[in-house]
Amino acid sequence: MIPLVDLTEQYQALEPELLRRLQEVLASGQYINGRYVAQFEQEFGEWLGGIPVVSCNSGTDALYLALRAFEIGPGAEVITSAFSFFASSEVINLVGATPVFVDIDPESFNLDPKQVRQAITPRTRAIIPVHLFGRPAPMGDILAVAKAADLVVIEDCAQATGACWAGQPVGTLGDCGCFSFFPTKNLGTCGDGGAVVARDAGVVEKMRSLKNHGQTQQYQHGYIGVNSRLDALHAAILSVKLPYVREWNRRREAVALTYDRLLEGIPNLIRPSWVQGGRSVWNQYTVRILGGLRDRVQQRLHQRGISSRVYYPIPLPDQPVYQDRALTEAANYREAQRAAAEVLSLPCYPELHHQQQVEIARHIRTAMQELTKSLSQPIGVEIALS
Repeated sequence: MIPLVDLTEQYQALEPELLRRLQEVLASGQYINGRYVAQFEQEFGEWLGGIPVVSCNSGTDALYLALRAFEIGPGAEVITSAFSFFASSEVINLVGATPVFVDIDPESFNLDPKQVRQAITPRTRAIIPVHLFGRPAPMGDILAVAKAADLVVIEDCAQATGACWAGQPVGTLGDCGCFSFFPTKNLGTCGDGGAVVARDAGVVEKMRSLKNHGQTQQYQHGYIGVNSRLDALHAAILSVKLPYVREWNRRREAVALTYDRLLEGIPNLIRPSWVQGGRSVWNQYTVRILGGLRDRVQQRLHQRGISSRVYYPIPLPDQPVYQDRALTEAANYREAQRAAAEVLSLPCYPELHHQQQVEIARHIRTAMQELTKSLSQPIGVEIALS
């Protein structure tokens, strides 16, 4: 059995250090806020190049806090990707604003800046680019569009901790950067966790208040806030793991390079491209499988004990909750729909062994060769997207 992600080997390597730190937190009696949370916020900010950090209880809440801090709410429109996890648009609705979905670039799976420009209206207040699968979105073009229209840029970095654009860490390029510490992320805790970063001191202070019931000082509430604190136990776990993330990301990159070699030349399979102008951290290694064969290939892998996953089978504008809101009548998101029908993410994590990758690639090659023969007209081999 080859899992999509295996966290056990990582835990075993860090077990003594993790247990020591957790015992220290438990013995301290400081489980909410306190020095362990403050320590992680300081360390993570320094790791990102020196930027204030506000920890919270999830990547979803990080996005929510950012929108609230910029007072984006009813009457406002926020542009985001048609192809992402639901949280990217969910938070827009939660603050009372309207999500406006923009199609993706087929090569990167990220927002197409040209279509972002076309989607701007007088009601547009913000853009949420998503650094999907660990690949940085084209932030140079997105920031230029935002600056010209005086829009806030809130980066969704949930899958991209450590990724860079033009040599700068994602999350530090826009007005806010939002991170998730879900266990399977490049930096993950043993449960939910998140953080939002910003350089504007007023924005940071407001988010820090909003995450703690809107308190401006103890028992004085300047805002209607939420309870979104990162627990001290999670902060301690993240402090232990943070120094290893760059090495883990290098190993993820090596996994991606190995897949590239092993999957080369397979008919009807497109390997993910490498980012021009930035660096991916490969939270997922996602291929495209053409000809309507994706689900059959996935089934064959499952039969052989190899896990894979479709991120994401339904574009956001096609989700049931949006069907009666007339949000996408003028939208053109055919590339997102195409991606939803073709993408397949393979096992990808730092501890994945070479021989496991060889086995995965062998079964994919065999399945694709057999299934392609059943097509009346082969679609072809790798095209420009690779």
